[in-house]
Amino acid sequence: MPDFVIRSTRVVLPGGMSPAAIHCEGGRIRRVAAYDEPLPASALTRDKGDFIVMPGLVDTHVHVNEPGRTEWEGFSTATAAAAAGGITTLIDMPLNSIPATTTAAALEIKRASARGRVRVDVGFWGGVVPGNTRELDALCDAGVCGFKCFLVPSGVDEFQAVDEQDLRAAMAILASRGVPLLVHAESPAALARVTSASHPERYRSWLDSRPPAAEVDAIAMVIGLCLEFGTRVHIVHLSAAEALPMLEAARARGLPLTVETCPHYLSFSAEEIRDGQTMFKCAPPIRGRANGEALWRALRAGTIDSIATDHSPCPPSMKPDGDFFAAWGGIASLELSLAAVWTGAAAHGHAVTDVVRWLSAAPAALAGLAHRKGAIAEEFDADFVVWNPDATFIVDPLRLRQRHKRTPYAGLLLKGAVYETYVRGRLVYGEGAAGPATPPAGELLART
Repeated sequence: MPDFVIRSTRVVLPGGMSPAAIHCEGGRIRRVAAYDEPLPASALTRDKGDFIVMPGLVDTHVHVNEPGRTEWEGFSTATAAAAAGGITTLIDMPLNSIPATTTAAALEIKRASARGRVRVDVGFWGGVVPGNTRELDALCDAGVCGFKCFLVPSGVDEFQAVDEQDLRAAMAILASRGVPLLVHAESPAALARVTSASHPERYRSWLDSRPPAAEVDAIAMVIGLCLEFGTRVHIVHLSAAEALPMLEAARARGLPLTVETCPHYLSFSAEEIRDGQTMFKCAPPIRGRANGEALWRALRAGTIDSIATDHSPCPPSMKPDGDFFAAWGGIASLELSLAAVWTGAAAHGHAVTDVVRWLSAAPAALAGLAHRKGAIAEEFDADFVVWNPDATFIVDPLRLRQRHKRTPYAGLLLKGAVYETYVRGRLVYGEGAAGPATPPAGELLART
C-alpha cells in the first residue's frame, strides 16, 4: 500500500465539510492537514478537485448467503457491489447461509469461505436461536460484532424464531458482554390475527398481512426487556412510523436502544407499487407515502440512527412477478444505497454530513468499530468514498455487480455517482483499481 495524500475542496470531517488534505501511511490516516499546505515534491498526491471525499460507508445489514446458498449471493459478488457503491465495510447477517452463524464452529466455516475473496472489510453477526444460549459466549470470544434474532419465521429452516423466554436467557449474557442484540421486530401474535389473503397478487394484500401493529407490539416487548436487562438493543429495518413515539420515549429514558431503517422504505411508497410487482416484497413491507415522510422526519430528529440496506437477494426463479406470498421477501440494493439515500436526503433538505452520520458513523458504532471506521480522523483506517453528489444516472440492473440483477431500483433516476472507493488505502473501485487477478484488499474483522 503506497503512502499518499488525498485531498479535495470538500472533505467530510467530524466537524463538518471543508477543504483538507488527508495523509495516509500503511493503510491508515496519519494526519489531516489544510488543503493548501505545501507538500514534499516526492509526495504521491491524489487531488480530487471538488468531488466529495468522505468516510467509506459501513453497511451493517447484508445477507451474503455463503456458504450453502452462494447461488443467491456470495462474498466475491457482494463485496464487488459494495465497493462500487462506496461501502468499505459490511457486516454479514447470520442467516441464509448453511450452516447459519449460530455456533463458533459455523462462524469459522463462514470465515473460511470468505477468506481471501473479499474486496471490502467484512465483519459478522452471530445468531440467537432457540437452544443456542450456551454458544453465545464462544461466539463473542470468536469476534462477532453482536447478535441477530427473529421474533417471527425468518424464511429459512436453519434460523428459527425466538420467543420472550429465549430472549430473556440470551439478553442477560449479551448485557454482560456489552454487545448489541439486533431484533427483527414483528409480533407473531399480531400477524396471526390477520386473515389469509384472497388476492395474493395484490400488493394491498401483502401490506395488510404485515400491519404496523406487528412492529409496534414487538418493539414494545423488546423495550421492556431492554429496560429490565440493560442489553444494547438495535431495531433493524424499522418500517412502521407508528412505533416512533415509543422509541422516542425509550431513548428519552436513556435506554441503550438504536434504530435503523432502509433505503427502500425511504425511496418507495405503497401507492406506487403495482399488483404483481414482487420485486418490492420485503418484511416489514414498504408502507404508504405519509409513513415514509415520517421516517425522514425521524432521521432528522435522531430517533432513527442509521440506514442499512438489508441486501437480501435470491435467484430470479424465487421472485417471479405475480404472487407476493410465494415470492422471496428481500430487496437487493447493496451498490445503490449511497445514491438512493442521497437522492431522498437532498430532496428533503438534508446535508452530506447527515448522510455520513446515517451511513458511516452510526453503523460503525453499532458494530463496535467506531475506533477505526466511520470517520476521517487520525489513526482511523484510510477508508474513503470519492463521489459527485450532483451527477445523476439511471439504474441499469445489468451493470450492477450483485450476483442477480433484479432490483426495484431498475430504471430509477438517482443522484450521486461514486467515482472511487478506498479500503485501508487501497483503491478497490474506480479507474486504476486492481483487476480480478490481484488478491482482494478486504480483511475479515473481529470485534475487540
